[in-house]
Amino acid sequence: MPVTLHPVDRAAWEADAQAQLDLARIYADAPSERLPAPVDAFIHDHLADGHRFLCARFNDRLIGAVAQRDDGEAWWLSHFCIRKPTRRRGVGTRLLTLVGQAAQAEERALRAELGQLRLADQVLLVRLGFRLEQHESFHELLMPERSQ
Repeated sequence: MPVTLHPVDRAAWEADAQAQLDLARIYADAPSERLPAPVDAFIHDHLADGHRFLCARFNDRLIGAVAQRDDGEAWWLSHFCIRKPTRRRGVGTRLLTLVGQAAQAEERALRAELGQLRLADQVLLVRLGFRLEQHESFHELLMPERSQ
């Protein structure tokens, strides 16, 4: 499945009705307890705060996303979700690999707050070769050796 990385910031979201629809569908598939607000409010608030979503794109559709904020030193990742119809097909693996490569190209560390990485997320990251280095309030996601 040829999945590519497609960043969506506020300008891209406002200009692309399909991106709006796709992001809403992606997060509608997320368990409600994983989102801090209803789907539309969550997306709007994240983009209004100047952050973006790093999305998996396939055939001109967004099929997965991770919320991202950049503090100048690290990319903070949260709210990772893949559309239900495309789960278990390698989309999440490809998205996380592409995000890791993009962060490395931008010379940014990858981090996630402790509460954002559920056990299933941690298992996936470790399976992909990431090392999780736990700090007081966050995990540093260290890239697999083969990518460095």
